[in-house]
Amino acid sequence: MYYVYILQSKVDKNWLYVGYSDDLKSRFQRYNQGKVKSTKSKRPLVLVYYEAYRHKTDAAKREYEIKHNSQQKEILKKRIDNSLL
Repeated sequence: MYYVYILQSKVDKNWLYVGYSDDLKSRFQRYNQGKVKSTKSKRPLVLVYYEAYRHKTDAAKREYEIKHNSQQKEILKKRIDNSLL
């Protein structure tokens, strides 16, 4: 399985990070250990949303859609509003 996920910073609550991985648990641990340069300064992070896909190409397309389509990002923010810090 491949996962598209959204992380939120506990330090900067308006900051969200969108990514995808085939091992969400391991990837999330790497983020919070400071091993990922793009999120290191925003730690600690919370997983606020994820979607599962069978194929890598589907997950990659969805990640791209969320990152590059502000309307899609706003729809997701509304959907997960209660999960956000």
